[in-house]
Amino acid sequence: MKFELVEQAKKYLLDKMGAAPEIAVIMGSGLSAVDEILSRPHRLHYVTIPHFPVPKVAGHRGQVVYGTAGNHQIVVFEGRVHYYEGNTMAEVTFCTRVIGRLGAKILILTNASGAINLDFARGNLMIITDHINLLGANPLTGPNEDRWGPRFVDQTQVYDRELRQKLKTDGEYCGIGMCEGVYAAMPGPTYETPAEIRFLRAIGADVVGMSTVPEAIVGKHMGMRVAGLSMIANVAAGILGKPIDHSEVLETATQMNADLATLLQRFFDTYES
Repeated sequence: MKFELVEQAKKYLLDKMGAAPEIAVIMGSGLSAVDEILSRPHRLHYVTIPHFPVPKVAGHRGQVVYGTAGNHQIVVFEGRVHYYEGNTMAEVTFCTRVIGRLGAKILILTNASGAINLDFARGNLMIITDHINLLGANPLTGPNEDRWGPRFVDQTQVYDRELRQKLKTDGEYCGIGMCEGVYAAMPGPTYETPAEIRFLRAIGADVVGMSTVPEAIVGKHMGMRVAGLSMIANVAAGILGKPIDHSEVLETATQMNADLATLLQRFFDTYES
C-alpha cells in the first residue's frame, strides 16, 4: 500500500470533516444504527473517497458518517471489505490506515460472529479480549512503512484493557447483557465445519468471524487504542444441528443495533480523554 494513496484519502476526509476525529468506529455486517446517535451527522459514500475500497457484501452500507457525541468528534465507517472477497490485506486495512492518519486516538471495531463458547448465545454482545489470526495472512507482511509504525509490533495487549473495562462498566450501567472472550478470524467465505468449530474451541476461541483481526493489528501498528465488540449473531456449526443462513445473521445483527447504539452513546458521553 502506498503512503501517498492513504494521504489522499485522508486529506479528502479532513477537508470534508473540518476537524480530526478523536474516536473512529468500523461497523460490521448489518450494523448501522450508531450513526443515529451523532449530533449534526454528515454522510459520504465510500465511492467519493479517493482510492477507498467499496464493500460488496450484503449488510455493509459503504458510507462514512461523521459528527459529534458527548464532547468528542466521531467518525463511523459503515461497512468493510473482506479478505475473502479477493481483496489484498492492503485493501482490507486501507480504511484503518486512513483512520490512523486522520489522527483518531481510539478505534472501535465491531462485527457479527458465531458463538463457539457453549455459555454464549445468539444476541449476546461480546467484548473482545484477544484474537486468534487464522486468516493465513498478516497485514504487516512486506516492507514496513516507518511513517505508520514500527517493523515489529507487540501483540500482548491488542485490545486496550482500560477501554474494555469502560465498555463493560457502560454495558452494566445500560442493562445490556455482555460477555468477554477471544475472537478467531477464519478466511471464509464458507462458514466453518463442525470439526473446525471443535478445533477452534480446543485452542481457546469463544466466537468466530471473518474480519476485524487485520484492522486490529494495523490499528495497533499505528499507535491507536483498539477496542472490539462482537455481536453474536448465530451459534456456530454443529452446536444446534441446523444450517447457518447469512440472512439470519444479518437479521440478528440488525436487531442488536439498539443495544450497540445505547452502549456507544454511553461510552461517548462519559469517556474522558
